[in-house]
Amino acid sequence: MLFWDIRVADFDPKLYPEYTIARILELGNPEAVSWLQQNFTEEEIIKTIRSERRLSPKSANYWALIYRIPAAEVAALR
Repeated sequence: MLFWDIRVADFDPKLYPEYTIARILELGNPEAVSWLQQNFTEEEIIKTIRSERRLSPKSANYWALIYRIPAAEVAALR
């Protein structure tokens, strides 16, 4: 379960896009990432990759490569 720390029944991912995106980028499986890409724009995902400091360096580097974001623009890699 990706969201063990919240009540999923009451959670609206659209109200907390950065939290939702970061959690899935960090811990999600291919199905979760597919859901993410269907429910959030590429711009929202890229914005989160650039700004989210809670991503691990490994995840941040992977997603920066996937979305072609220079490492210098990724908060978790600075």
